[in-house]
Amino acid sequence: MTFDQIAWLPLCAGVTIAGLVLSFLAFRRRGAAAGTRVAAWALLPLAAYLTGALQALWTIGTTIVGFVTSLVFNPVVWAGVAVAGLSVVLFVVSGVLRGRKLAKASQAAPAQPRAQGGAQGQAQGRPQAPAAPPQTGKPAVAAPQERKSDDDFSDIEDILRRRGIS
Repeated sequence: MTFDQIAWLPLCAGVTIAGLVLSFLAFRRRGAAAGTRVAAWALLPLAAYLTGALQALWTIGTTIVGFVTSLVFNPVVWAGVAVAGLSVVLFVVSGVLRGRKLAKASQAAPAQPRAQGGAQGQAQGRPQAPAAPPQTGKPAVAAPQERKSDDDFSDIEDILRRRGIS
């Protein structure tokens, strides 16, 4: 059945009239807000017909239905879905392998001492990192020497104490 084979104006007008009757009933039983909301929904079919949006919605609907039916009943399409799934799996595996490679490279690279790194950084024209962070004027609170391993919130409590929040 094509779009032109259906008498859309009487159909949309009938749906709108039925919706307006329901709107009147909702207005009397549940109040103005409910009646107005039902009236708004009831006017949409007629508005879609008059603006030409109904034909666009028909085209979208038939395209989606055609795609789904060709997807379900066509083995070539299922092969395409399988290839797309394989592609996703390969992307995930390559990300995991790259992460492992980067982790091994960062563990294998020896860390240079700070004094040597700073002297070499200046010799190569790179600025040297500051030796210590600037003081903010707040009194430093000493971190506790001994932490309890069974307390999950000890790290958070230490941070709050250092910031002056108790």
